[in-house]
Amino acid sequence: MESTITNKTKIFLEMIRFEHTIFALPFAFIGALLVQKKIPAGSDILWITLAMVGARTAAMSLNRIIDRHIDAQNPRTANRALPKGLLKVGEVWVYVILSFALLLLSAYQLSPLAFKLFPIAVMALSFYSYTKRFTWTCHLFLGLTLGLAPLGAWIAIAGSFHPAPILLGIGVLFWVAGFDIIYACDDYSFDTKYKIHSIPARFGIARALKISALFHILAPVFFIAVAVVMHMGLFYLVGLAVAVTLLFYQHKLVAPEDLSKAGVAFFNLNGTLSILMFCFTLLDIIYTIHVF
Repeated sequence: MESTITNKTKIFLEMIRFEHTIFALPFAFIGALLVQKKIPAGSDILWITLAMVGARTAAMSLNRIIDRHIDAQNPRTANRALPKGLLKVGEVWVYVILSFALLLLSAYQLSPLAFKLFPIAVMALSFYSYTKRFTWTCHLFLGLTLGLAPLGAWIAIAGSFHPAPILLGIGVLFWVAGFDIIYACDDYSFDTKYKIHSIPARFGIARALKISALFHILAPVFFIAVAVVMHMGLFYLVGLAVAVTLLFYQHKLVAPEDLSKAGVAFFNLNGTLSILMFCFTLLDIIYTIHVF
């Protein structure tokens, strides 16, 4: 019995690509750091982390349930757990409910406003998976769900809204939408055949990569706006410069006639980008604390 549960859990974590939590979590921590420009209390860090794990796990579990019939027809995704029957739909629903419960508990522990906004978070996390069925702007909806991370972390600590996390969230929106477009290019043939909506399917791969590049120009603009609003220092700007370099390199790896390195651009570079942005922001905050 224990080995069966362990095996099912392993399959589930592989199915939702749990390691991809790394995309949004560092930006949630950045949002938390910016509230008072100091390292938050340990309890806040713990509950923000648990909230992010709950939100991301619930969203990905729902995505796998909602898309299971599409995934079964797509050669790239046909080996996922639900199409192959490695997990049952009811079993994945258990993870969805538990994950949303973790998010609700975390929100309750953090701030009254975070707790009140829980239904909105659930709607945002649930809606994205349906967007590919009717709009090629689905990449922006994905970006929006991850862009809520820094705003949610700010609200969790401050209990109020502020322009800085909103600007940061918009930057994350364009960053995520940009790399999701690159990733979606791999499904161009399938999406056009089965009428799945995406920017590559709507505009073609060449134009989609240009739109992705545009989004990755817009993202740093909003990250710079955060620096202006919050009076960030040199370390933050250095981190931003590194992030821009990684975005530029990402687009050097892919071309309409060669998408073989799209996976590297999707996971390795973007995971590195989010971590480095957090590290340099943390350095900036620590330096400010010691100087002032």
